Amino acid sequence: MAPTLYDWIGGIEPLKRLTAEFYRRVPLDPLLAPVFAGMNADHPEHVALFLAEVLGGPALYSERHGGHPAMVRHHLGKHLSEPMRRRWINLLLDTYTDLGLPADPEFASALVGYLEWGSRLAVINSAPGATVSEHAPMPAWGWGETGGPYIPK
Repeated sequence: MAPTLYDWIGGIEPLKRLTAEFYRRVPLDPLLAPVFAGMNADHPEHVALFLAEVLGGPALYSERHGGHPAMVRHHLGKHLSEPMRRRWINLLLDTYTDLGLPADPEFASALVGYLEWGSRLAVINSAPGATVSEHAPMPAWGWGETGGPYIPK
C-alpha cells in the first residue's frame, strides 16, 4: 500500500520548515510582498497545517481553523493575478528544492499537481463576486489524477 503524500514528505515538520522559509522569502519578492503585507505571524503554520491535511495528514486545519471554507475566505477580494500565482508557485518550489525535500519524480509530480490546482482555485476565489461554499470539503490529494474537468459554479 502506498503511503500518503503527507507520510512521504515526512509529516508536519518538513511542511512547517517549508512554509516558514517560504514566507520568510515572500517579503523580498516585489510581486508577492504586497499580497502578504498584513500577514499574521501564525500564517506559515496555518498553511503547513492546511497542506498537511490536503496531503493526507491529520485534519488539524479543519479542526482549528475552519477547513476549506475558511481557506477560501482568506482569498476573497485579494484580486490575485496569473503572474502572482506563477510567482507563488515558483518561489514555493524553489524553497522546497533549497530545503532538500523529497525530489523523486512521483512525489514532485503530485505536489506540483496540487499546487497548480490549488493556486488556480485561489485566483478564482480572489476575483470579484467570488463566494464561499460553507460545505466545501477539504481537498484530498494523492498520487493520482485530479478527478475530471473543472466545472465553474
